[in-house]
Amino acid sequence: MNAESTLTLKRERRLAEKTGAGKISSQTMYHVMMAPGMIFVLIFCFVPMFGILMAFQDYVPAKGILGSEFVGLKNFEYMFSVPDVGRIFMNTLIIAVGKILLGTLMAIVFAVLLNEIRVKFLKKTVQTVVYLPHFLSWVVLAAVVVNMVNLDGPLNQFLAVLGMEKINFLGSNTWFRPMIIMTDVWKEFGYNSIVYLAAITAIDPGLHEAAAMDGAGWWKRVWNITLPGMLPIILLMAAMSLTSILSAGFDQIYNLYSPMVYQTGDVLDTYVYRMGLIGRQYSFSTAVGLLRSVVGMILMLTANGLAKRFTDRKIF
Repeated sequence: MNAESTLTLKRERRLAEKTGAGKISSQTMYHVMMAPGMIFVLIFCFVPMFGILMAFQDYVPAKGILGSEFVGLKNFEYMFSVPDVGRIFMNTLIIAVGKILLGTLMAIVFAVLLNEIRVKFLKKTVQTVVYLPHFLSWVVLAAVVVNMVNLDGPLNQFLAVLGMEKINFLGSNTWFRPMIIMTDVWKEFGYNSIVYLAAITAIDPGLHEAAAMDGAGWWKRVWNITLPGMLPIILLMAAMSLTSILSAGFDQIYNLYSPMVYQTGDVLDTYVYRMGLIGRQYSFSTAVGLLRSVVGMILMLTANGLAKRFTDRKIF
């Protein structure tokens, strides 16, 4: 190797070292900006996971986690022997699946119809009105729902005008699940439609123009162009929703249910709350919560695989 080649190699190495140092220096600020969020996640998400040990203990608050007796899988054995647990799992699945299916359908329909509005002011007004409930807490909305559906509320007064008997919607095991599903869909379908509306706007308008020139009506264009164009996003969102199939919405149900509807309205989150914080069965409630988390993780990994298979996109 001659002197000129050696000098060129040295220059390239110095340049590479400077470039690498520059990259590290330019990325330092990004790491500093991420640090508060990572510290927050570490403190409030990872450190509390130490409490999982209670699921394998006969936990006594006075002794603490380190001092309580380990009992192995006894809490899980007891959980599967309690008759209420099967009913609670079924309640959770029915309510969660109902919310996912009806909520997805309503969001898609609303996005398709909203896209057809050509008056800009009217379109923005409808969006604002429909999106608003998403940003309100169930503590507020629960009071609205109760006043709407109680025995003296507008809904029952309307039924009375039609000559029908009044219905105790929130105190009936027959009506409580449908009310929970419908009110959740009412609250969330507008906000959930944002991603579907974005998918519609990404479809080539030329396809609709060509179909219209060929004599295709609005419904045929929606069925053969709009929905197939939205299909990858629909499948991706459906796969992501699998992760929440054991979460039926604690804040909503807690603010609307009562002991009269425990049979059909009690879900895993409310059951863990009642057993753990009110009944002080800390180890048992931790075991139920841990099982729910494990099932949720399995569903999340399954959803990630399904999203990759059907949409060629991964959730994470």
